[in-house]
Amino acid sequence: MEGPVRLQRILSRAGVASRRHAEELILAGRVQVNGETVRELGQRADPAGDVVAVDGVRVRLPEEATYLALHKPPGYLTTASDPGARPTVLSLVPAVPGLFPVGRLDAESEGLLLLTTDGEWGQRILHPRFGCTKEYLVEVEGRPTPGMLARLRRPMALDGGEWTTGATVRLVDSLPGRSLLRIVLGEGRNRQIRRMCAAVGHPVRHLVRVRVGAVLLGSLRAAEWRHLTWDEIARTAGGVPGDAPATPVGATPG
Repeated sequence: MEGPVRLQRILSRAGVASRRHAEELILAGRVQVNGETVRELGQRADPAGDVVAVDGVRVRLPEEATYLALHKPPGYLTTASDPGARPTVLSLVPAVPGLFPVGRLDAESEGLLLLTTDGEWGQRILHPRFGCTKEYLVEVEGRPTPGMLARLRRPMALDGGEWTTGATVRLVDSLPGRSLLRIVLGEGRNRQIRRMCAAVGHPVRHLVRVRVGAVLLGSLRAAEWRHLTWDEIARTAGGVPGDAPATPVGATPG
């Protein structure tokens, strides 16, 4: 955690209390910062330099975790290692013990990939019930008709007997021989968009993931990475700002 953040966040991440209960502790005058009692909810503190205590007992944050956003270039595998010695995404980010990619992007695709050492947070990103959607810009062959776009939006059968749960699909642009679609998924089946588009007769030419939950690809160039902010960590995991499960290395206040 870098820089001053609200006391509610510090108490929540330290496991002392929920955010709402933390507010009650502050209003009751039970929280101290550097020996001074705090009674205002807007008070901030820097965990790296300030001493935060509840009823005189110092609050200590849990073990640090790492949360990264990477712009995965084409040609890199979303795995920790490859028997064929092909390049993997872990070669593009710092060598942090326990770091793993959250979900996957196939080798031909590019765009936003999240990596973390926090297994619980990663599972929340992947499980559909937490509502973390993924957004893609997809160039396909030809121009899908309104009927084909409607078919992509509805639950549909894929090869292998799998079914999708439906998607948000919008035609962004169309040029001779190709079209650009914006697709939002609430699930992450293997090569799902490529299989969906192939099923309606419009194979994918190029695919870029531009968003995962609250995290945007933004201006990250291919092979560049950055730390996530507190707000991104909390909102992307299906929570609210201040409820992130651990202390992120290098994260900045949202």
